[in-house]
Amino acid sequence: MALIFHLTYKDAWEAARPAGEYAAPSLAEEGFIHCSQDISQLIKVAGRLYPGEAQLLVLDVDLDKLTSPIKHEPSRSGEIYPHIYGMLNADAVVRERALQVDADGGHFLED
Repeated sequence: MALIFHLTYKDAWEAARPAGEYAAPSLAEEGFIHCSQDISQLIKVAGRLYPGEAQLLVLDVDLDKLTSPIKHEPSRSGEIYPHIYGMLNADAVVRERALQVDADGGHFLED
């Protein structure tokens, strides 16, 4: 199973899940949903964009179940990130995990 990872607010995912599909704000703003190739990349994104934020979820997305197109594209830094060009169908999310925050405001995942 090939996975990518999406970082979202817990309440946004919980509100969207019953409808069967999710659209991050970036879908309307940029035309795609930002994702990460692996957890270390996602942790760096969380630290850069959401320092100390305790209401974040990591969605593990199974590429074989994803119904929208995906492209792997470079960011401004040149690092490659997967982007979902369309809605994220809820049945492609095979696991949800709360992103933890340590005493210094850094993020980590517990297995």
